[in-house]
Amino acid sequence: MTRNKINLFIAIGMILMAAASRILNHELGFYNLAPVAAIGLFGGAVLKDRRLAFLMPLLALFIADVYIELFPSNAQQRGFYGAEQAFVYGGMLMTTVLGLMMKQVSAKNVLGFSLAGSLVFFIISNLGAYTTGMYGFGFSSLVTTYEMAIPFFRNSLLGDLIGNTALFGSFYLLQQTVASKM
Repeated sequence: MTRNKINLFIAIGMILMAAASRILNHELGFYNLAPVAAIGLFGGAVLKDRRLAFLMPLLALFIADVYIELFPSNAQQRGFYGAEQAFVYGGMLMTTVLGLMMKQVSAKNVLGFSLAGSLVFFIISNLGAYTTGMYGFGFSSLVTTYEMAIPFFRNSLLGDLIGNTALFGSFYLLQQTVASKM
């Protein structure tokens, strides 16, 4: 099997794993506890094919959104819920950009970029929530929007830290295994 095919299978596996994780956590009420942003950060930092790095988290989100749209757990759930969803996808793309900025993969960098990715996603995605006017408009409404999103941020942070530990840790172990056989 060629290296390109192996990479493609790994990418497909990561996309499906992230989508399944997002769907499962959504069904269980653990919103945002999925490694989708971790895949973006990992792809940006490690993959040579930048198109694939950006595509992986977007496909994971899209697959999960299609599932949630077709099979909602309750009447209020929608997979596709409005123009503000573009901010969610945009925030996810920014985590991949952060991965591209990671010059060296190290535990310290992965931790720092993971935290930064979670924060960037939180800021961008909730700016989208603010544009809906759910809490009104104005500075106090913006503050309320971010305050109401804090529980989701905790889950995003946890999902990103676990996902990045698993992805970058597995990658490191795989590199060590391959290097020891050469």
